[in-house]
Amino acid sequence: MSNDETPGRLHPAIPPMAEQLRAGRVGRRDFIRTAALLGMAAPAAYALAGRITGDAMIPQAAAQETPRQGGILRIGMPVMDCADPAIYDWSEKGNIGRLIVEPLVSIGTDDVSRPWLAERWEANDDVSQWTFHLRKNVKWNNGDDFTADDVIATFTRWMDSKTGSSNQGRFSGLTVKDGDTVKLAPDALERVDDHTVRFHLQTPMLQFPESLGDYPALITHRDFAKAGANLMKTPIGTGPFRLKEAAVGSRAVFEKRPAAEYWGEEVHLDGVEYIDLGSDPAAWLAALGSGQVDLIHQVPINLLPAVQAMPELKTYEKLTAETGVARFRISEPPFDKKAVRQAIQACVDHQRLTELAYQGFGTPGEDFHVSPVHPEYTPLPPPPPDIAKAKRLLAEAGYPDGLSIEISCQDALKHEIDTAQVLSEMVKPAGIDLKVNVLPGATFWDRWTKWPFSVTQWLTRPLAVQVLALGYRSGVAWNETGYANPEFDRILDQAQAMLDLEKRKVLVHQLEQIMQEDAVAIIPFWLKIFTASTAKVQGYQYHFAREMHLNTVWLSA
Repeated sequence: MSNDETPGRLHPAIPPMAEQLRAGRVGRRDFIRTAALLGMAAPAAYALAGRITGDAMIPQAAAQETPRQGGILRIGMPVMDCADPAIYDWSEKGNIGRLIVEPLVSIGTDDVSRPWLAERWEANDDVSQWTFHLRKNVKWNNGDDFTADDVIATFTRWMDSKTGSSNQGRFSGLTVKDGDTVKLAPDALERVDDHTVRFHLQTPMLQFPESLGDYPALITHRDFAKAGANLMKTPIGTGPFRLKEAAVGSRAVFEKRPAAEYWGEEVHLDGVEYIDLGSDPAAWLAALGSGQVDLIHQVPINLLPAVQAMPELKTYEKLTAETGVARFRISEPPFDKKAVRQAIQACVDHQRLTELAYQGFGTPGEDFHVSPVHPEYTPLPPPPPDIAKAKRLLAEAGYPDGLSIEISCQDALKHEIDTAQVLSEMVKPAGIDLKVNVLPGATFWDRWTKWPFSVTQWLTRPLAVQVLALGYRSGVAWNETGYANPEFDRILDQAQAMLDLEKRKVLVHQLEQIMQEDAVAIIPFWLKIFTASTAKVQGYQYHFAREMHLNTVWLSA
């Protein structure tokens, strides 16, 4: 079965959505993205949108030059502990793990979901049931066949609270509460046959396939847990590369699997080497400029002029829904008082913050975690800065003379340090002494959900309901704020189940209002992100979530 085909029935939500597109009530990208989620093959979705609008809007074409086989791609990127994909919390971990193990779904640089280890999928009318048909020609690198047993074992482990996986929140529709414990719902996973898995959700989830493309959603072998749950020690995978060696903080070296072993198209590279260049971005650029590496994982905004001044380098950029969330741990004093959070919020000039901390390359935030990039976004600008209001709120909270607090951030991202420092200056007129605590990345991320007040890097998720469910639903693993609002959860459930984009936007707008009013976090700005490579790197497409998909990358002579 070709991936260009959409077998079986057309989901009943697609024809009305096509009429909305025809009437100009939804955009082409939103139509294509949602149609693909509902099981329409991406080429078919693009073609239908083109027929309706007269604009084919095809994805970026691949390089016309014939790819050259061979060579080792050297990438400058932190090399972390990548033992267990289920608990990955950095995209850098996913970039290493993805060479060995793979997802059911791949999200392209166009934000569209495409089959990967899955061959296709379909949903019932209300998206409470999803059926995934798996590829039949896939083998693990130990010779075992890839089957439904691997998928079910992986999901079962994800949904076990003892695993501590963010996937439990990512796929919350598969779970039920048992007292204070969240667990897999009975009959949530159905093994239809060797290559078909059906998921039965307690609450419908439109984003189910999209979430299967997130970097912690890599499918591991059915015996992964029995073998010690350590991918670096037992690197059994379906991916195009084999792990040769790995050392945290140093390097991870991969060699290409023989073409006859790998289910997909033959990759062009002979191997990949990730090299840890430390936490100083200037060292990353120096390594790229000297030819020590061919590609670096990101270019901080302060180094962009230096990169652009080097004509021998390629620069890549992407407009995203990534941000550094200045969030409060609302169970920790004084942030347990909403008036304190609102007082800090009242001091912030988001436009000025964007200009000072990100040189104006971002889009100002509005203190809710929904970006203009998201299809569900509705503008809701916060009130202008009001220092008198901030002082009044502090007095109501019991701090008439102001207060002293601390904000923590990691040392690797200068714009996050600058965000914290600019916030420190903005709150000062209200009588708030805000100390900036810059920490080594490893120290910061070791307890990133526990800091009372901190700036946390959040990468792009294609749908607003995805990131809201990951970060702000009560009790989920990545809810670093500790926010728990039953009304927010109830509306989020409705939004996840709503296929009509216009109606979903109404629901998400309610969530925007709740987040902004409750002052859960300061969303400073949304990032345009950058990276760079040498001129010999070909076929590389920069991903909005900083994911590296290397199957089509090649090196010119």
